[in-house]
Amino acid sequence: MRRVAIVGGGPAGLMAAERLAGQPGLQVDLYDAMPSPGRKFLIAGVGGMNITHAEALPAFIARYGARAAQIAPLLDAFGPAALREWIHGLGIETFVGSSGRVFPREMKAAPLLRAWLHRLRGQGLRLHVRHRWLGWNAAGALRFATPDGEIALAADATLLALGGGSWAKLGSDGAWVPLLAATGIPVAPLQPANCGFDVDWSAHFSERFAGAPVKSVVAGCGTLRQAGEFNITAGGIEGGLVYALAAPLRDALQAGGPAQLLLDLAPGRSVERLRADLGMPRGRDSLANHLRRRAGIEGVKAALLRELCPPSTLTDNAALAAAIKALALPVTAPRPLDEAISSAGGVRFEALDAALMVRARPGLFIAGEMLDWEAPTGGYLLTACLASGHVAGDGMRVWLG
Repeated sequence: MRRVAIVGGGPAGLMAAERLAGQPGLQVDLYDAMPSPGRKFLIAGVGGMNITHAEALPAFIARYGARAAQIAPLLDAFGPAALREWIHGLGIETFVGSSGRVFPREMKAAPLLRAWLHRLRGQGLRLHVRHRWLGWNAAGALRFATPDGEIALAADATLLALGGGSWAKLGSDGAWVPLLAATGIPVAPLQPANCGFDVDWSAHFSERFAGAPVKSVVAGCGTLRQAGEFNITAGGIEGGLVYALAAPLRDALQAGGPAQLLLDLAPGRSVERLRADLGMPRGRDSLANHLRRRAGIEGVKAALLRELCPPSTLTDNAALAAAIKALALPVTAPRPLDEAISSAGGVRFEALDAALMVRARPGLFIAGEMLDWEAPTGGYLLTACLASGHVAGDGMRVWLG
């Protein structure tokens, strides 16, 4: 009987376990540091479990940015359509929302995880919780800290699927980075992804508008533009639209240059129409009333104009119309890694073969957020994690013969 060790009980590790459990001649053991597997998976499902996205595959693959070429073969093996079929096989129905996002019918992660773990146990998977991986001993055995003390275990093949560096309280703490780096495995530094950013708000704006949503806008950074909404925080910005543009914002800051969102506060109106509307007689109206009546700009949007524009812009109709269509919102820093929804960086694909095995360490496979990639929210993160676990699990089976 050959022994497979899977370290990490998130989606990637569980998917690899499914590809291996029940195979003749294999004993599959999964180890997780937390009291139960799938902790981050469950938290991510609070408020609506977004599984994947229904957009066309070329557009889907493009969401992975600089690592699209590396993620594409994983999605060829287990893409969005295969993922939905797999979930249906667990007895969980899905539907496509108005945004194209795919959800379980019950909108919850817990029923899916329960059905999945039940099937895995029935296939012979052995789960070991409260086992924190500590690296390897001199003989090459896996070291674990357990409630009963440290143990060492030998495995014929090992998958590491320990997550990235965000949400440390749920187990994704990035503690594996120095352990792998010490063995010579190249690891790109972990960075926040899908994160909020700091902004130097004035005290008045921060006190008055912290928590306010900025709705129905289009934001751009570099060549990317996206419609949506975001929230003002006491010290910055957060929310779906910010997360979608987090990578170029973060990269611009790292390059030492200015980083800013360009906001279109009135997507339904052209700058020419705004100039004409704002140029109509104002009478006794205040600027606030004039913006509301003529341009549909009020509340937090009007406050952003006052916060970010010089007084001369607010009194020049042409300049004000241009600012409404392209308001520069400068950010100063990403929020800390542990606050991020996910992380960028990780084990570089260049160190791995097509089956996600470390070339310099045969028998060691890597999957999930430990890999050097990132993606926006919307189902792309979970899909790639599951796809990488699928490919790594199959790769382990082939490698073991």
